[in-house]
Amino acid sequence: MTRCRNVFFLAFLITVAWSLPLFAQTIDIDAAKKEARVVVYAAVPPQTMKVINDPFEKKYGIRVDYWRASTTGILERALNEWRVGQAGADVIEGNKGPQLILKSEGVFDKFMPPSAGKFPQQFLEPDGILTPWRFNPISILYNTELVKKEELPKTLSDLLLPRWRGKITIPDPSRHTTTAQFLADLDRYEGIKWREFAKGLAQQQPLMVESFAPIVNTVIKGEAPLGITYLKYVGQYKGPIDYVRLNKYLADTNYMGVSKKAAHPNAGRLYVEYICSPEGQKAMAATGEFVLAPQISPSFQDAADVAQRTLFMEEPTAEEFKKLREEMRQIFLVR
Repeated sequence: MTRCRNVFFLAFLITVAWSLPLFAQTIDIDAAKKEARVVVYAAVPPQTMKVINDPFEKKYGIRVDYWRASTTGILERALNEWRVGQAGADVIEGNKGPQLILKSEGVFDKFMPPSAGKFPQQFLEPDGILTPWRFNPISILYNTELVKKEELPKTLSDLLLPRWRGKITIPDPSRHTTTAQFLADLDRYEGIKWREFAKGLAQQQPLMVESFAPIVNTVIKGEAPLGITYLKYVGQYKGPIDYVRLNKYLADTNYMGVSKKAAHPNAGRLYVEYICSPEGQKAMAATGEFVLAPQISPSFQDAADVAQRTLFMEEPTAEEFKKLREEMRQIFLVR
């Protein structure tokens, strides 16, 4: 009987082990310190990422060479470097869709940081190649000095009202992959047909910029009183801005990966682990970021409610992205 119980228990342990993500790779901290440097490509503004980069440098004595661009810019640079055999980054961070494109090209090595094992299982990649670490709900930001609360759009469809013609700023969806993805996913909102909405938005003559980040300053300066962008910026920028409380928020997940051709692979793994650790996740949440560690959220008003109302966007393939951006070019008459 005892032997049967032991066999059953061993079988149970094997079943549990196979049902969990693999976190087999260890991190050699001494080797990382000897490398003394890590090169990071990421979509997070440098002033925000200082809460990670500065403590990481101080704690481990490893210099962080940080290059920031839009997710589209990161995808283009990393892909071009990879294809000519000159991979410049040790760690690449960006939105899920473009990161999956890089993954399909074989850019990333297999590595899942131990701290990510505490993240919600539904976000983790079974193959352990990419690591999710934050998510970005999208809303309408507005200038509180230029738009009265009673005038605010209550839904995304309200952006098509005549009063907002020439008063909206968005990233150029023919160039910015996440905006194209956001518009295409609006069918998941009840009553919104995305092509009709996109055509209506184009007729509003929006001010189009490169990515989500410039939207904030555009709204703060009053160049456009409304903007579609990440609502986290409300907690990261000073100025007369707030966000529209929507019934649902579409969001994308940001992934990190360590390059197969990393010049500093151990430092890269340690950097990813630090961001996923409770220390790193709390530091990022304090800047307004929505992170994946349980029970850690931004401190600005209604942030916890936002997380509960968030839907995650579907991820197009590389070919679907190409077709989608071309369709956006035609809708928004971009040359």
